[in-house]
Amino acid sequence: MKLHEYQSKELLERFGVVVPRGEVTSDPDEARRIAAGFGGKCVVKAQVLMGGRGKAGGVKLFESADDAATFTKELIGKRLVSIQNPAGMVVEKVLVGELVDIAEEYYLSVLLDRAEQRLVVMISKEGGMDIEEVAEKHPDAIVRLHVDPAWGVADFEVRDAVIRAGIPGPAQRQMVAMIKGLIKAYEESDADLVEINPVAWTPEGKLIAADAKVSIDDNALFRHADYEATKDDSADDPLEAEATRLGIAYVRLGGEIGVIGNGAGLVMCSLDEVSAAGGKAANFLDVGGGAGAERVKTCVELVLKDPNVKGLLINIFGGITRGDLVAEGILGAFEQLDVQVPVVARVEGTAADKALEMLAGSKIVGAQTMQEAAQKIVELTRG
Repeated sequence: MKLHEYQSKELLERFGVVVPRGEVTSDPDEARRIAAGFGGKCVVKAQVLMGGRGKAGGVKLFESADDAATFTKELIGKRLVSIQNPAGMVVEKVLVGELVDIAEEYYLSVLLDRAEQRLVVMISKEGGMDIEEVAEKHPDAIVRLHVDPAWGVADFEVRDAVIRAGIPGPAQRQMVAMIKGLIKAYEESDADLVEINPVAWTPEGKLIAADAKVSIDDNALFRHADYEATKDDSADDPLEAEATRLGIAYVRLGGEIGVIGNGAGLVMCSLDEVSAAGGKAANFLDVGGGAGAERVKTCVELVLKDPNVKGLLINIFGGITRGDLVAEGILGAFEQLDVQVPVVARVEGTAADKALEMLAGSKIVGAQTMQEAAQKIVELTRG
C-alpha cells in the first residue's frame, strides 16, 4: 500500500526525521489559512499517488496566501496526467507546506534486497531526479549499505557509507541520524520502501526530507488499521484493484493471452509455456482453492476486461478437486458468458479424461498437456 506524501512525512517525523511544516486540506479557504501561517510563502502539492505530478501541474510555489487558495480551488477535482500515469488521477486533497530553501539535493532510501536477503540503504549525492536515471548515467554515484537482519548496522558503517557517497562534511552527522531513523521507520512500519528524494541541505545547514515516499507491505496492513482506513487504490491498475477487492490473485502483464490456473506455481509454469510457444501472457491469475462455475466465471470476466486479450488459456490441476467437476464449472461459466476469443483448457489429475470428454462437445479446445495447450492458444490467437 502506497502512502500519500503527507502520510509518509508524518510517519518519518515520528522516527526523528526532520520534515517541512505543512497541513493537508481539500478546502481553498483552509489552504489560505495554512499558507498565511507561512507568511504566504508556501508550496501547494497535489496528493496523488503518481509520479511526475510536478510536470503535470500538480506542484506550485507561491508568495501569496490568496494565490495558494486559488490554485487549490483549481486543483481539487482536476485530473492530472503524466508520462508515468497516462490514465491520470483526480486530485482530492493538497498538501500546503512551507518553502524549503535548498542549497543541495541528495537521495536516500531503504528497501529490501531479495538477492542478499537483507535491507539495503541507498545513498546518493545526486538527488532530485529518478534514481533509475542516476543508476544508468552515474552508477558510481549510488552507495549501497546492507543491513544485517539479526545485528542491524553499526554507526561506523553508516558513517563510512555517507562519506563514500560524497555527502559534504557539515551534513554527514545529520545524514547518519536520518539513515538510522529511516531504517527504524522501515522496520517498525512494516514497509517495503522508504524513500526521500530530495533530501534537502539548506543554506542554514539543516537536512530536511523535502519529499517522501513510503509503501507498506500489504500483508502487514492488519497491524496498521490507521493506514488501511485511508487506503487509496486509485494509483493501482484498475483491473488489479478490482481483483484485490474480489480476493483474486491477479497481475496484469501486458500481453495478448489471458492465463487462468489454480496454484501460483502452475500459473507461473503456464506463463513460461506461453512464452516458449511464441506468445506473451496478458496476466497472471490464480483461481485459488476450488474452481466452481461462479468462481471461474468471475475470473474469466476479469481477464476479458483487458482489451488486449486475444485468447484465453485455462490450466487446471485436479488434485483434491476432481477434474470432471472442474470441467463442469468451466462449462457452466461459459454458458453465462459471451466469450468472443478462442479458449484452450488443459485439465490434469483426478478424472481428467472425463473432463476432456465433457469439454470436447463445447467451443473450448481441450489439451492433454500444458505445452500443447500453450501451443494451441498461441496458434489460435494468431489465426
